[in-house]
Amino acid sequence: MKHPSAPLNPTPSLTRRTFLRAAGTAAAACTFTLVPRHVLAASSSTPPSERINIAGIGVGGMGAGDLNAVAPGNNIVALCDVDTQRSEATYTKYPGARQFRDFRKMFDAMEKEIDAVVVATPDHTHAVAAMAAIQRGKHVYCEKPLAHSVHEVRALMRAARDHNVVTQLGNQGHSSGSIRDFCEWIWAGAIGQVHTIHAGCTAVNSGVDQLSRLQERPPVPATLNWDLWLGPALDRPYHSAYLPGRWRGWVPFGNGTVGDWTCHVVDPVFWALDLGAPTTIQAQVKDWNPATQGDAFPKGDLITYTFPAKGQRGPITLHWYSGTERIPRPPELEEDKKEVGTGAVVIGDKGKIVYGSHGAGGVRLIPQSRMDEYQRPPRTLPRLRGHQADWLEAIRKGTKAGSDFVSYGGPLTELAMLGVIAIRLPGTRLTWDAEAVRFTNSAAADELINPPYRKGWSL
Repeated sequence: MKHPSAPLNPTPSLTRRTFLRAAGTAAAACTFTLVPRHVLAASSSTPPSERINIAGIGVGGMGAGDLNAVAPGNNIVALCDVDTQRSEATYTKYPGARQFRDFRKMFDAMEKEIDAVVVATPDHTHAVAAMAAIQRGKHVYCEKPLAHSVHEVRALMRAARDHNVVTQLGNQGHSSGSIRDFCEWIWAGAIGQVHTIHAGCTAVNSGVDQLSRLQERPPVPATLNWDLWLGPALDRPYHSAYLPGRWRGWVPFGNGTVGDWTCHVVDPVFWALDLGAPTTIQAQVKDWNPATQGDAFPKGDLITYTFPAKGQRGPITLHWYSGTERIPRPPELEEDKKEVGTGAVVIGDKGKIVYGSHGAGGVRLIPQSRMDEYQRPPRTLPRLRGHQADWLEAIRKGTKAGSDFVSYGGPLTELAMLGVIAIRLPGTRLTWDAEAVRFTNSAAADELINPPYRKGWSL
């Protein structure tokens, strides 16, 4: 499957700039204005009329890195973070940007001055922040996973389509050369018909060991607005077991390892094999009781997805391994090679391919003798300069970014969200009706498609 590049109409916020207005008009007419290479490089010499006004929501950690990637040649006009300590370095780096703690107030104050938004908050606030931007006609780059539930994914997909904005999911490996190598090899029949995939990540995103600490009541740090950090999550007291970073191991805030890494590790096979939506999902867990430990993700899980035949390929089974559960070591792997930890083993009827995280880390046929003799096919996919650069170029040219919410990033994230639901109902083989957005055999699973929001929050 190759990405379509259907043009997008310009948004009102970008028509203020002559350059971007011209690019959007060309896109609407299904012709593209070719932008000079020096402009697309987003250098510091970019003329002011061609610069994009960008706001950041969640600007510590990964958000800081994303802003640094989009800043050259553009204007960072607003920064929003609920923790002034985590965001201090970014505030210092961009002293001309206005500072906010609540993104809703940021939009109220600066809606007409913002063209695009980078969202890098914890998972549970991705959707509300991204939706607030989309509904105002802003282009959005959102860190993975796109959302915290299937319902949020579908809502963001609809909104991005209806408001005709340029979107990009933050799975950076999607713009790498190695994922393109993998796709081209699969499409050229390097391992024949793929039927089984073993994919996973060794990271342990679990709060199980911290459950006993939750009876403590530590004070909220003076630099943190806990109410805003909670956002749409149901009320609960602050605890240092949740943040910073540790929120990934907690069901109300994160999506475990499957949510944190599916958009990276599964990305190559999702693209190359046009996986689409699964028909069944089933999770197995060890040493975890959802009745007593359900607030925290388990330390390890094995999730099995089945995908129906599609186009010229047959049905496919995908096994996902999180944390303590590891990908089986393929016998073709050389004795001096380590196990496949974070990455995938892709099995076809004529061979196997292994790759590392983010679609990188040594994409190759195994054993090495197969790789040595393999005649690589011609390159058919364009190689990109970077993931954030792909988003910026799409904004300027009025095209679609590679991992846009509607056609790619949303469906890929939904796969992870289905895995999260399966983990919370271990042992149940769930059957999924993607068109109806429901499970056909589990009312309990259906209830997890759209978890409730805290009062005062909505999409």
